[in-house]
Amino acid sequence: HILARHEQGAGFMDDGYARATGRPGIVYVITGPGVTNAMTPMGQAYSDSVPMLVISSCLAETAAKQGQLHQMRDQEGAARAVCDWSETARSAEAAFALIDRAFTEFELKRPRPKHLSVPIPLLEAPAARPATPGRVASPASERADYNAAVEIAARVMAASRPVVVFGGGVARSRGADRVARRVLARTKAASFMTYAGRGIALPDDPLSFGSALARPESAELLASADFVLILGTDLSEGDLWRAEAGHAPGAVIVNIDAQVLAAAQPGDVGIKADAAGFLTDLERALDGLDPMSRWQPEEIARYRALWRHAVEAERPGIMRVAEAIKAALPKDTMIYSDMTQFAYSAKECWDMPFPGPWHHPTGFGTLGYALPAAIGGAVARLGAPTLAIAGDYGFQYTLQELGTAIELGLSLPIIIWDNGALKEIEDGMIAAQISPNAVTARNPDFVALARAYGANGIAPKTLGEMQGALRAAFKAPAPTLIHLTPEIG
Repeated sequence: HILARHEQGAGFMDDGYARATGRPGIVYVITGPGVTNAMTPMGQAYSDSVPMLVISSCLAETAAKQGQLHQMRDQEGAARAVCDWSETARSAEAAFALIDRAFTEFELKRPRPKHLSVPIPLLEAPAARPATPGRVASPASERADYNAAVEIAARVMAASRPVVVFGGGVARSRGADRVARRVLARTKAASFMTYAGRGIALPDDPLSFGSALARPESAELLASADFVLILGTDLSEGDLWRAEAGHAPGAVIVNIDAQVLAAAQPGDVGIKADAAGFLTDLERALDGLDPMSRWQPEEIARYRALWRHAVEAERPGIMRVAEAIKAALPKDTMIYSDMTQFAYSAKECWDMPFPGPWHHPTGFGTLGYALPAAIGGAVARLGAPTLAIAGDYGFQYTLQELGTAIELGLSLPIIIWDNGALKEIEDGMIAAQISPNAVTARNPDFVALARAYGANGIAPKTLGEMQGALRAAFKAPAPTLIHLTPEIG
């Protein structure tokens, strides 16, 4: 049991734990404000397909009795807006059944948060020991008709410009990344990855476009493809930063979520299947077929260089710092980032060596995520390296969770990228010819603040000092806040 300082922090810790392990944690909160404080992490978990069970108390009667402590008009309905389902248990048997339902659905459906309310009088009442739940036979993967894989194998091998798009569903599907790389090698297809899908195609893959779907040229490349396979992603606005992917009708979309398949554009082919199972069938169906792909590594390298220059021009100075950090990290480091320009730049150019080492609040886009989520991830992987990256503004949303990290004795480096402003908003205002307004705030002395909590604090002046501080932080018996500014030499 971990005592967070705030319900929002507790929810993000649960999120970080679940992303690190694939298993849901449980968040306990009080009636009313406890639920509303946890709703932001619930919304983040919903948009990013993270399993989370939130159990809250609730009042037994709200219609005939007013003015009670923590009273809400409709607590169950409020939570339902940001999770898969929100239910109230009126008996111990119902509470046990709903918990069993939640964990069964975590196994068999797209993982998303659930909320269970239990009335206070019921919490205080005696209850019989719950019956042992029945076991649900969960197949290793949800498989599509093999004939579909045969048809798709013929199409991808006959294409001259085949493209495969990998999403977070592939990263979460056990063993799918290894099969995916073999399929890419056999088909000689080019590939894109969403931010959540990074690490499916490896950094040395010469036909990988990386995680550049948000670049406008990606729409042109998808339009030029004569076969597109989209695996484990709904290609949302947070993936593309435009309304449509840009591919011609006829793409094949593989997903476990029927809602994603229903939203496909006319002419596309939807297949309900788990990524690992589908890719395994596809690999088998490729036997005896020769690829007709004409993709050249030189073309892909030119686009990647173009996008790298664009990132550096849009947010100068960040990538040199990011590369210095990358060089100082142990290979198995897990990273949790906040909504900050540092992460926006690094996510586009920092290739992942395997799926799932970097977690970011992509969909809901909440501030305050990095620190508590990193705490959850560090608890899940005790002894393994974990890193938090936050902006100066976003860090202050949940900075009180430093106390939790210190109580747990976590060797957790926390990088604060301090550009002295809500820089992304300021840059957006300037681009829209609006005079910047309300985008700067009085920052504390971050190093002194960390030390006041009992953490280590350092403000390195050079990249070499920063790398030394990072290496030391992974071995320290307490968290270490590393304060960076764009002026670092």
